[in-house]
Amino acid sequence: MTLAPTSADIHDSTTGDPADLVSFDTILSSEELALRDRVRAFVQEQIKPNIATWYEEAKFLLEIVPEFAKLGLLGMHLKGYGCAGRSAVDYGLAAAELEAGDSGLRTFVSVQGSLAMTAISKHGSVEQKDEWLPRMAAGEAIGCFGLTEPGAGSDPSSMTTFGRRDGKDWILNGTKRWIGLANVAQVAIIWAQTDAGIRGFVVPTDMPGFTATPIEPKLSMRASIQCEINLHDVRLPAEAVLPDVTGLKGPFACLNEARYGIAWGTMGAARDAFEDALSYSKERLQFGRPLAGYQLTQQKLVDMALEINKGFLLALHLGRLKDAGKLQPHQISVGKLNNCREAIKICREARTILGGNGITLDYSPLRHANNLESVRTYEGTDEVHTLILGQKLTGTGAFR
Repeated sequence: MTLAPTSADIHDSTTGDPADLVSFDTILSSEELALRDRVRAFVQEQIKPNIATWYEEAKFLLEIVPEFAKLGLLGMHLKGYGCAGRSAVDYGLAAAELEAGDSGLRTFVSVQGSLAMTAISKHGSVEQKDEWLPRMAAGEAIGCFGLTEPGAGSDPSSMTTFGRRDGKDWILNGTKRWIGLANVAQVAIIWAQTDAGIRGFVVPTDMPGFTATPIEPKLSMRASIQCEINLHDVRLPAEAVLPDVTGLKGPFACLNEARYGIAWGTMGAARDAFEDALSYSKERLQFGRPLAGYQLTQQKLVDMALEINKGFLLALHLGRLKDAGKLQPHQISVGKLNNCREAIKICREARTILGGNGITLDYSPLRHANNLESVRTYEGTDEVHTLILGQKLTGTGAFR
């Protein structure tokens, strides 16, 4: 696996991305570019012609899941069990292209691979891996990840979902909220308090007492699914427990995988919004000349492009560190916090160039901005990642 391009991999051609001011493609390998281009072509051909309709109708099309599997995107960073075993950089490049289509697409791949499949891969038994991972990699089974609760978002240690022993079995009771894919999933990873600490459970969603209800209507992530899960006396066998982890380090290991992907994905959304605004500014005439010919418009475009370039360079650096086994948790917070924050600014600024036309679904910036409000909130809010970095800088925790 190539962790960084060799001299033979360096390309002299300039990128086709209009926001690229630093020849980003020249620091990617041929293998990385090929993967990126395959996912980009899929999004261009299959997603972009349809996404405005899916967003307006609040629809996630399950028919695209097998297409994700064919591209090797489901659990793509995992090895074995039919997973692609690709690098962290490969995963990031794919995440950016998917989110250029819509945040809901990257979220699906993230929930499936970075959360549900990673939980089983990192913490599961051999039997759990054998049962679920090949089916999930093939898109034949969908997973969800139940951590957040109505009263426990940024503070998962205060979760009230509880698993109690009943002979050899476990009985789960509680409520989870904002759980992606739960009503279409075949398996849920549920985190619950127990007398021995927080444990993870592999829960088939057809178990009696498990119900998942979509949360609607929504102003964000409309082409995606988020649910509330209710667990009422859900009885599970002893082997349903994830055996290799106790405590919050279990779900946090999965969250860090998802947060890493967000650092890339948000820049994909920002790039797509910028491209819409740039194209429009060249064609839209005001006072007898294109908007692109005005200084204020050029300043907006330059400021957006600079942040997109910096965001992608940051994401790539984190990916190289991850592939080398050197990425630290606080560095993931740098990527998640910075790139989410800047991507929202870029999408909002791009909308201003579009004027009134920018509030329609004919253009992507406001749709991306609305989605990014959710992305900015999940997998750790701005405030949580700020405090993580504050603790790293000062040595003092300020969470309570």
